[in-house]
Amino acid sequence: MNPSGGWSPGAAGLGGRVAVIAGATRGIGLTVAYALAGQGVSVVVNGRDADALEETVAEIRGGGGQAVGIRGSAGDDGVAQQMVDAALTEFGALDIAINCAGIAEPAGSTVLTITPDEFRTQVDAHLMSAFHLLQAAGRVFVEQGSGSIVLTGSAASLGMFGGSGYPAAKGGVNALALAAASDLAEDRVRVNVVMPGARSRLSTGEDYVAHIEGLHRRGILDDLTRDAALDPAPPEYVAPLYVFLASDAADHLTGNIFSAAGGFIGRFEAQQAGFIAYRDHKDTSPYSLGELAELLG
Repeated sequence: MNPSGGWSPGAAGLGGRVAVIAGATRGIGLTVAYALAGQGVSVVVNGRDADALEETVAEIRGGGGQAVGIRGSAGDDGVAQQMVDAALTEFGALDIAINCAGIAEPAGSTVLTITPDEFRTQVDAHLMSAFHLLQAAGRVFVEQGSGSIVLTGSAASLGMFGGSGYPAAKGGVNALALAAASDLAEDRVRVNVVMPGARSRLSTGEDYVAHIEGLHRRGILDDLTRDAALDPAPPEYVAPLYVFLASDAADHLTGNIFSAAGGFIGRFEAQQAGFIAYRDHKDTSPYSLGELAELLG
């Protein structure tokens, strides 16, 4: 694979920057790592498979980039900190932190069948990996007064793809990012989320196809969404958004949740309650059940 992804080095003003990327040996994370390396970014890549990690580092170095690898699950305590330490030790800086770590939910899993241990595994792989990376990199970024953090969410958090642990953890990523973006804004640390749709090991295979077809059969997914889910674009269509959010060109963006799939890019509006009713609690009683039935009927 060409690490540059067809982009001219330095086009995004990222030459000389340093990034840590969790979950960077397969799928979207791997493509993001190659794209950043192609922009002249030195990268610390992470994955659980030693062979895949070694191959990723070798590929980036073979393309003229700089890379080191840290093995382990980013959801485990200490792994994200090892990545940050490696960036500072090997490259003398840290400017970008991206989390693409994740695993699939057990085949056929629902909220009624997933075990507590399986649910915790999903939370660790997606939400805790985001937390560990955000905290470890965020401390460096606050001290230096700059930095970009990009986390990976999922449309599954909207409830339209079933499951339980996976969508719950991804919804937690969104909430964590929004809270962190507010907390860290005054220190010029940016936090954004990409909810990607792309071909990867999580969106291919017999179990995945059966899951999508089952959701469609039950009326949860419409024809258009079913067809899109079964024919996702390659991850090269998603990687540019991660790279853009890491660059100075996006220094005005924080606290955003983006959706990207193929040629589609969207941004979710901030959630707020739609008005139903109001009365002052100081001089009125609580709503009665009858009043609530009338208001919400």
